[in-house]
Parts: sequence; structure tokens; C-alpha cells
Amino acid sequence: MTRSDPPADPTASDTTAPFGYREVPAADKAGLVRQVFDNVAVRYDLMNDLMSLGVHRLWKDRMVAMLAPRTGAAIIDVAGGTGDIAFRIHDRTQGGAHVTICDINPTMLSVGQDRAVDRGILRGLDWTAGDAEALPFPDRRFDGYTIAFGLRNVTHIDRALAEAHRVLKPGGRFLCLEFSHVTMPLLGRVYDVYSATMLPTLGGLVAGDRESYRYLHESIRRHPPQDELAAKMTAAGFSHVTWRDMSGGIVALHSGWRI
Repeated sequence: MTRSDPPADPTASDTTAPFGYREVPAADKAGLVRQVFDNVAVRYDLMNDLMSLGVHRLWKDRMVAMLAPRTGAAIIDVAGGTGDIAFRIHDRTQGGAHVTICDINPTMLSVGQDRAVDRGILRGLDWTAGDAEALPFPDRRFDGYTIAFGLRNVTHIDRALAEAHRVLKPGGRFLCLEFSHVTMPLLGRVYDVYSATMLPTLGGLVAGDRESYRYLHESIRRHPPQDELAAKMTAAGFSHVTWRDMSGGIVALHSGWRI
């Protein structure tokens, strides 16, 4: 992280929360994030392809390969409304794992359900509206928990991690795929310019919403770096916490286990 970066996720505050570069009342953030994803839901997957030049598909493939879901496993995918991770788990297990997709945004869930029907996937997936900080599931319910590009959007990261730990069975695995802090200085400078200029520009041209993609860029910059997120996971009770940088740290895949 360079000296010019804004401070990373100040989750210690109960009164305010980061929304991009702004501080907003903590009680307002979930609604603001919901509005962003209401605005971009229909073009969200197309924009992912354009913004990452398709590389997000490889990142997600790697996440599911590391999860190694097995037949009979119960997996929860949080903030996965359009189904990208759930479909990969379904395909990998040939429908043998049961995946619960939980997203705070009903519009995103609706897009995912439509995609599932288009793919002919009518069983093995549940779609639930819920908050990552207060999951509507009992303790020790799932064998695996995944969250891809969603953790930076929660109001309190620590609470979301505590909920992830709560709903996992002993021996369950937590995996978080998230934009992170580039570890190669030259790449970092190029990426900063690209994300600051091209994300809003593409958002305006393709999704008709420049400001939502400006927020997405800013939320990436505010997200904790790799070691800080690992420390938060450890504090939430996860064991054997590790991370793997991909694409020079543009994204990081964090892993932890509930013992």
C-alpha cells in the first residue's frame, strides 16, 4: 500500500463505515451497497468479463479447486447472487453438493436464479436473501463457506468473519476471494490508473452507471491488505490461515479452517 492510499477498512467504528472514500453512518451502508448492486445487477457478469479481461473466471476456478467440494457437502456461498461460484461447485460435483447462495440483494439473486434456469440447474441450489453479518442459518450448518468479491462490501468485516466461523462445522473451510493490494510496484501503478479511470468509464458505457463503478474502485482501495485480513480471520477463530496472491496481488485468496 502506498502512502497516498486511503486508510484501510476502519471496522472498529460502530457509528461510521467506509463507503468508497466516504465515511457514512454504519446503519446506512448496507442500503447504499444494495442500491449499487441493484443498479449493476443485470450487467454485472458482463462487466466482470470486461473489467478483468476474463481473468476473473480463472480466479474463481482456482477458488473452487481449492475448496475441493465433495458429493454430499453443504456449502454456503455468500454475496454470490448471480451464481458464478455456485455453478462451478455444482459442475465440479456433478450436482452432488448442496449449495446455498446467500446475498443481501434480491435483485442479484433474481439474476442468479434466471441464470440457473437457463443452465437447466433446477436442483441442488438454494437462494436466500440474507446479511453476511447476521446469517439466517443455525450454528455448524455448513462444510464450506465461500465469498468472492463481497467481503469488502460488508459494513463490519469482523462481524462477517465471526458469522462465517459460526455457521461452519468443525473441520469446515472458509475461502475468501477478494481484490487486494498489488505486491509488484510497477504493476501496482498501472493497475491503480486502470481501475481509477477504466472502471467508471466502462461502467458508464456498458452498465449506464459510472458512479457505482467508481464506488467499486474505491472499495477495493479501502479493503485491508492481505496480512491484515489474515489477522482478522485469526481473531475470528479461524486456524491455519493462509493466503495466495494471484495476478501479482490484484486479488488474494484467503483460506482458514474452523477447528
